[in-house]
Amino acid sequence: MALPNTKKSVLPVAEERRRFQRVKVHLLGRYMLPDRREFPCQIINMSPGGLALLAPGIGNVGDRVIAYLDHIGRVEGKITRIIDNGFAMTIGATARKRDKLAAQLTWLANRDILNLPEDRRHDRIIPRNPIAVLSLEDGTKMTCRIIDMSLSGAAIAAEHRPPLKSQVMLGRVAARVVRNLEEGFALEFVHQQSAETLEESVTAR
Repeated sequence: MALPNTKKSVLPVAEERRRFQRVKVHLLGRYMLPDRREFPCQIINMSPGGLALLAPGIGNVGDRVIAYLDHIGRVEGKITRIIDNGFAMTIGATARKRDKLAAQLTWLANRDILNLPEDRRHDRIIPRNPIAVLSLEDGTKMTCRIIDMSLSGAAIAAEHRPPLKSQVMLGRVAARVVRNLEEGFALEFVHQQSAETLEESVTAR
């Protein structure tokens, strides 16, 4: 009786691997491990059922991971194996979500083939000094931590989340709140910033 049960638990995984074809993609993002540490990452291949990423912080097989990926959004799953400088993970999703992921991956693959630079996001960087002051619409100021940032926006860790679409100042940079994150929120800068002055501008006291 035990043997058929074991086979049943293994077959769906094999079937899923055959059903979903991995696509080579170059996507940036960030992810959170069970101990709530966050790291930037780069996705190297992905399917609607799983992905492989390069990452500085590597958990253990079986650990739950929550990731926020450029162009894709939020995905979560579990680490299935450790690879060189990263890991592979499953993607837990409904059938409808998997269909949406398949369509997004097809678009991304075609975008790379056609080499459309206007669709590419700016690379994310982690500032040397991540502590910044955020000024809210009502004039309130609060200290926050910059998780990562690019020339067009930043991910912020803070206890208080300003309302979505509200206008704020990150240091000397005008921005708007575009979405909530697990430990904070994401900002989109009103004007694209210069790489030479970005860090000085956002961490200005």
